[in-house]
Amino acid sequence: MKIDVLTLFPEMLDSLKHSLMGKALDKGLYQLNCHNIRDYSKDKHKKCDDTPFGGGAGMVMTPQPIHDCITAVDPEHKAKRIYMSPRGKVLNQSLVRELSNCENLLILCGHYEGIDQRVIDMDIDMEISIGDYVLSGGEIPAMVLIDSVLRYVPDVLGNADSTADESFSKPLLEYPQYTRPQEFLGVKVPDVLVSGNHAKINQWRAEQSLEITKKNRPDLLED
Repeated sequence: MKIDVLTLFPEMLDSLKHSLMGKALDKGLYQLNCHNIRDYSKDKHKKCDDTPFGGGAGMVMTPQPIHDCITAVDPEHKAKRIYMSPRGKVLNQSLVRELSNCENLLILCGHYEGIDQRVIDMDIDMEISIGDYVLSGGEIPAMVLIDSVLRYVPDVLGNADSTADESFSKPLLEYPQYTRPQEFLGVKVPDVLVSGNHAKINQWRAEQSLEITKKNRPDLLED
C-alpha cells in the first residue's frame, strides 16, 4: 500500500516511524510519503491561509497550494483521496476494512477553520471523521486512519488472526485479556482461562463481550 499525506506539518507524522508501523515501514510492507503543502504555495511568503468570505472567526486554507499539491502527487487520480474532517463519514471498522483494500491512499490534513470548499468538490473522494469532536488539525486523525488501516495489510501485525477477535470486528466489544503471572497483587486470572476447556473458554469470552458491550456501548446492541 502506498500512502501520501498532504499537510502543513509533515514532522507530526514521524510517530508512524515507531512501534509496529515503524517496523512495517522498515520492511517495505507499505510506503509513506509526507508532502508539505506549503512547498506548493505561489505566495512569496508561502502563505496557505486567508480570511473567510462572508466573515467569521479564524482562517481558511487557500485552494491553490492544496490543489497543486494533490495534482503533483496524484496526477492520474489513482489514489483514494480522503480529507480528514469533523463533518465527514465517521470511521468504523467496516470502513477501515474497505480502505485496506485500496492500493493507494491520499490523505489531506486541514488546519484552522478548514479548507476552501472548491478543493473538496474538485479533488476529494471522501471526507472522514474519527469522532464527534474537533481537533486543531488533521494530522492526528490521519495517523489514526493510517494505523487502523495498516493493521489489515498482510504481515504488518505478524499474525493474521490478530484482527479477527478485536472490538468492532464482530458485533460485540472484545473480551478481557490476561497473561502471566497467573496471580498479580493477589488477583488471579479467571479459572476458566487456565482450565484447558476451550468450549467453556469461548462461552466465557462471549459472555464477557456481551457484558462489556452492555456497559460501554449499548448502542451497538441496538444496531
